[in-house]
Amino acid sequence: MRPLVVYWNNIPSPYMVDRFNALAERADGFDFEVWFNDRIEPDRSWIVDERSWRFRYRYLPVTTLFGRRLHWPAPLLVGPPPALLVSLYAEPVFVFGWLLARLRGARTAFRVLATYDRWVARSRLKDSVKRFLFRRVDAVETPGQDGKRFAERYGVPGDRVFIATHTVDVDHYAGASEAARANRYALRTELGVSGVTFIYVGRLWWGKGLGTLLDAFERVQQAGRTDTSLLLVGDGAEEERLRQTCAERGLHGVVFAGFQQKEQLPRCYAAADVFVFPTLGDPYGLVVDEAMACSLPVISSDAAGEIHDRVVDGENGFVVPAEDIEALAKRMLELADDADSRQRMGRASARQVRTHTPEQWATDFLRIVRDLVPGA
Repeated sequence: MRPLVVYWNNIPSPYMVDRFNALAERADGFDFEVWFNDRIEPDRSWIVDERSWRFRYRYLPVTTLFGRRLHWPAPLLVGPPPALLVSLYAEPVFVFGWLLARLRGARTAFRVLATYDRWVARSRLKDSVKRFLFRRVDAVETPGQDGKRFAERYGVPGDRVFIATHTVDVDHYAGASEAARANRYALRTELGVSGVTFIYVGRLWWGKGLGTLLDAFERVQQAGRTDTSLLLVGDGAEEERLRQTCAERGLHGVVFAGFQQKEQLPRCYAAADVFVFPTLGDPYGLVVDEAMACSLPVISSDAAGEIHDRVVDGENGFVVPAEDIEALAKRMLELADDADSRQRMGRASARQVRTHTPEQWATDFLRIVRDLVPGA
């Protein structure tokens, strides 16, 4: 029998589906299967279309007990175990599944991303559990050096940490945004933006730093750049509060575009001039890579995993301290006043991210499989 490699994720996000499709086309020495806990989560608005998937998959069974939904790693209880199980680790079901896999002789790996205090509540108990798990797992998959240092801090030996580049569908974003720019004036009119347009894409939630962004945008306009727009793309629990804040302050030029599916997102990037990512603690932030693929300069907070590998000050954008309104406003003004720099940095962004493709992730992931699974 060919060895079975299982990747266990919480939900089928579009990014992961693209990577799994790319891996399925290259998995010639082993069988590949993906497990998901749920098809979608309440705070996500993606369209899930299994017809486009080229990999084997299953949704794990779920039981409701005392009002709580409990997932069960049923495939680990019956039948032959996988040769390698790659999973998350931050929920009890993943810990239970990891333990079952180990007891049944499977090799195990965790997908690990750096986390930040503003997003994650830490405790001695959680840290102790993490150290227990990380010192016993066979390997860690992470997108870069921030994730590697995070894993090593909890006891993973450096030679057990494998880098697998985080990726987006670069060809889709680059090609579709370029095509949309052919009708940029009509597109901007449709969206209701004018002048130098800053764009944010993501959940409308406090942890994304949107309060800082609105404060900084207000200062940009107070500095005389009233010919600017701020395009907010996404949805979330705090949309109404953000709209109310804009109305109370008399902020003009702020446009709420709602959630946009992958097919429509490049149009939004094409209508904009600068991407702003003011997050308070993203483990990575793949929207940064999307914007770069669409040839936009990026201003990001420093509270995003692997951000310094993607955004180089003065080359394709700027990295500013999280929640630093003055620093963010300064960089926004700088780019608002300098069209040449925006163009130069946008081209640099596209060059920087051109290898961040699903095929690259598949290549990286195959190294993990071949290291851990003899004969794969």
